[in-house]
Amino acid sequence: MSRLGASGVADQIRRGIMQGQFRLHDRLPPSRDLAANYGVARNTLRAALHTLEREGLVETRSGSGTYVVHNGDQTAPRDLINASPLALMDARFALEPHICRLCVMHGGQADFDELDQLCRTMEADTRDANTFSDADAQFHRKLAMTTRNDLLIWIMAQINSVRLREEWTLMRGLTLTEDVIELYNEQHRRLLGAIRSRQPEAAATYMKAHLETARLSLTRVAET
Repeated sequence: MSRLGASGVADQIRRGIMQGQFRLHDRLPPSRDLAANYGVARNTLRAALHTLEREGLVETRSGSGTYVVHNGDQTAPRDLINASPLALMDARFALEPHICRLCVMHGGQADFDELDQLCRTMEADTRDANTFSDADAQFHRKLAMTTRNDLLIWIMAQINSVRLREEWTLMRGLTLTEDVIELYNEQHRRLLGAIRSRQPEAAATYMKAHLETARLSLTRVAET
């Protein structure tokens, strides 16, 4: 079996949808084929598809299968499509500290274990910016999922979809040095520790510090 969890599988399918591998009205391959393709159990795949359904990307029809209902850029407001990385960071700063508070309220051991595994993935090789970035996106997406708030989950899915754009990929290559990745890993660990120990305000404060670090890094790159 793969080491992917439900959020990792959801991330892979989400990327396929956003990048056009799966298009509007396409039926996804049968569950048994998808599970085999990603090397996960069927229940893990079902959890991943449920995540994507809550985000408004797919729809499961009884007796028929799972279909893509995301309509590409046409479903996204122009302001979102054209958002700069710095604008994206400001939107995250407005939302994610409170998301951490809700994680404290609604998160369970399984959620915390999945967040811990994503931390381990990010910590495994601080020189691998691509692996870090993928796990980082899953980490923040999992935080949103842990709130159990469908509206927040959807909003964060729209914001995070911008991270697949070419401009964001370029920024990632410029900002994610080994030192920066090590710092982000330390911040993620402090954040997760506060959530695990049920300290909502500490978790929110750690998230603010983390996002401020990321915003400062982006600002420096934008000014060069």
